[in-house]
Amino acid sequence: MPGPVFLDGEPIALRTPAEEDVEFLQRNMNDPRVRRPIGSVGPMSESDEEEWIENANEDGVSLLVCVDGEPVGTIGLSDVMDTWGCAEIGYWLTPDAWGEGYATEATALLVEYGFDQRRRNKIVAHAFDFNAGSRRVLEKVGFVEEGVFRKEAFVDGEFVDVHRYGLLADEYE
Repeated sequence: MPGPVFLDGEPIALRTPAEEDVEFLQRNMNDPRVRRPIGSVGPMSESDEEEWIENANEDGVSLLVCVDGEPVGTIGLSDVMDTWGCAEIGYWLTPDAWGEGYATEATALLVEYGFDQRRRNKIVAHAFDFNAGSRRVLEKVGFVEEGVFRKEAFVDGEFVDVHRYGLLADEYE
């Protein structure tokens, strides 16, 4: 495993991204099955991914989700607001890893870290209306839907609703 394990779960581990991960990241970020549900619109080059790795933990926490030492996606906390005690969680997995519980486990691990180690009071997330899998992950971890931004995002030629979820530290079990 190129980068060291940062958070260890079962059956996944979250580790820091490394230069060896550039090809994995580029290939998957350009896969329409991955980029559409996260709202990525432009093609990602090798240098884009190298830059992402260089800056991965400057304004938050960015980690690879790994199974048996191999990356299957990414997860991170961003838009950190120290004054308010908030952060936003975001993630994606390769299509081969969908439906295995990896996103739920990774989300739970990072949420616990955000509350216990980073003293966040609230973690929020956004999911497109058509991304039922991501919304299900958030609900399994304990996030509550706080509202729907109607026709908020433009994805693949149409405006779609964006669901906002939130989880407070004192609600997390």
